[in-house]
Amino acid sequence: MRPPWIIAAPLALAMLAVSGSALSEEQEPMVRLSKLTIDPSQLEAYKVALAEEIEASVRCEPGVLTLYAVSEKNHPEKFTILEIYADRAAYQAHIQTAHFLKYKAGTKRMVKSLELINAVPLIPGMKIK
Repeated sequence: MRPPWIIAAPLALAMLAVSGSALSEEQEPMVRLSKLTIDPSQLEAYKVALAEEIEASVRCEPGVLTLYAVSEKNHPEKFTILEIYADRAAYQAHIQTAHFLKYKAGTKRMVKSLELINAVPLIPGMKIK
């Protein structure tokens, strides 16, 4: 069983639009890695807030195709989140939702560092099992 703060949706859905015709950058799926370092004294509270935000995003937002969070085994304060959105508009809508804004406000003092890395999938049609 996965820890409750790890939620995933099939990667294949994110990549369906990639096969076939050429898409503009605005229409392409948006893929990003978010790398965070969390204040170790607030780890449990952060995990609860992250799980709540991810679960609401995947459940309520059709444009959020994948949010998959992991922490490093030897450094549990370091998180990486794989984010896949249907397109840039879906991402823009996501960051304006009440649940995302609640997460950002509630974790602001917990986050020691945040790095956002835009990514390109190596095998766009690859499906997560």
